[in-house]
Amino acid sequence: MDWINSLFVEHTALQAVVVLSIISAIGLVLGKIRFFGVSLGVTFVFFAGILAGHLGLSIDPQMLNYAESFGLILFVYALGLQVGPGFFNSFHSGGVKLNMLAIAVVLVGTAMAISGSFALDIPLPEMVGILCGATTNTPALGAAQQTLKQIGLEASSPALGCAVTYPLGVVGVILAILLLRKFLARKEDLEMAEQENMNKPYIVAFQVHNPAIFGKSIKELGVLHYPKFVISRLWRDGKVSIPTSEKIIQKGDRLLVITSEKDAPALTVLFGEQEYTDWNKKDIDWNAIDSQLISQRIVVTRPELNGKKLGSLHLRNHYGVNISRIYRNGVQLLATAGLTLQLGDRLTVVGEAPAVHNVEKVLGNAIKSLKEPNLVSVFIGIVLGLALGAIPISLPGISAPVKLGLAGGPIIVGILIGTFGPRMHMITYTTRSANLMLRALGLALYLACLGLDAGAHFFETVFRPEGLLWIGTGFVLTVVPVLIVGAVAFRWMKVDFGSMAGMLCGSMANPMALNYANDTIPGDNPSVSYATVYPLSMFVRVVIAQVTIMCLMG
Repeated sequence: MDWINSLFVEHTALQAVVVLSIISAIGLVLGKIRFFGVSLGVTFVFFAGILAGHLGLSIDPQMLNYAESFGLILFVYALGLQVGPGFFNSFHSGGVKLNMLAIAVVLVGTAMAISGSFALDIPLPEMVGILCGATTNTPALGAAQQTLKQIGLEASSPALGCAVTYPLGVVGVILAILLLRKFLARKEDLEMAEQENMNKPYIVAFQVHNPAIFGKSIKELGVLHYPKFVISRLWRDGKVSIPTSEKIIQKGDRLLVITSEKDAPALTVLFGEQEYTDWNKKDIDWNAIDSQLISQRIVVTRPELNGKKLGSLHLRNHYGVNISRIYRNGVQLLATAGLTLQLGDRLTVVGEAPAVHNVEKVLGNAIKSLKEPNLVSVFIGIVLGLALGAIPISLPGISAPVKLGLAGGPIIVGILIGTFGPRMHMITYTTRSANLMLRALGLALYLACLGLDAGAHFFETVFRPEGLLWIGTGFVLTVVPVLIVGAVAFRWMKVDFGSMAGMLCGSMANPMALNYANDTIPGDNPSVSYATVYPLSMFVRVVIAQVTIMCLMG
């Protein structure tokens, strides 16, 4: 039976891999189980590790430290790559308001945690861990632990605080949204949220009967104070064409227009008459509608196009084609001239076959190159992230220099490379599935080590009086900031309920609560709002965890 001993008990590299793999596998399987409609997903690996540690399972401390650090680095870097392309765009237009509200959630929770540390006599490292669990934010926990190690303090105590408060951290956000809905939202507010969802691209046909636009070019129509729209096809005298910006509109023209559903009535006034054929059904064969034109989806794979405005390519005038829709990360966008392209965008191109094939060369459409992740950029990015994380930064009033560490450095470099790498001809794009694989692998490895390390003292901590105090404190840190900022956003800043719910879920880095919001609130606003605030909120939480410890303990 020596081989069993070598696999599970004797501290070797082989034993470490076996133990961490078993913990991860068990946690991932259990993570698919739903409790009252809510699942913890990969986070269940954390609790599987805690149970293993409680049962006496352990691995070599150096192997534990290595696996934990590598898992954290891989997770936060892949996270940075994912949010990078949309990070700076999230500050545009309405994103500023949502991001400021999300940061308010972060700051209110942090201020309450610091105050509670003094008022309840909870040591700051444990309180930071409680806050990380209450906000379901494991990258911030990793950053806090690394900072504690930098200043020579015990780094395992935050993990205990995080472990005892994490489950209620998931449930608390859902409960807060339920309370906001019950006491603040009216039926009309939810109907309004459904109307807001009508912003997504909508296909509608019009007949031109308005004398005011006879003889005007499409370019002249575009400068009128009407909602944004794209004319995909024009039928005249039985012939179909792709109208350029110089095309003159005549009486009786039939136009196929891409706009948003709520703007269709206004465009009916502009053009004259709306046809009530349903052009939004999924089973429409666009290539069979007319024999002269084809419709093809083309993927942007040329790095030099990343960050360029769609209008700057002049595809309509140069090639006689029209871009009717753009798909990005599963979201359908209106193809306006001012839309900024990103690598991996899927453009629906309509035109004559030779012209569409020419546009394919312009955009790239080398799908194979996107499916083969460039691991060179991943490893170079990790090295640059660790180098940035190791740079000491002197701040006024802090005795020891601050370092971004293993969590802060890689996530910043990941964001920067994800945003600017393609513009410097770096192939940084990875498919969503590849990025999710990197993140899930890194996070599972990190959580397995974290749970295994915390498990030895977990249950004796939970069942002590201070354990119950930690659980209660964490629940308050989850619910109160969400209720305060949610009420302000909804009642005083007039943010619609769906966007407010998504913003709260994103500020708390809580995808489980987002699933609940998507299931109970009509429209896509929760998901859009979540994606808008998630990058900045995640970044701020990682940095603020380190700064809090350095300022108050450094």
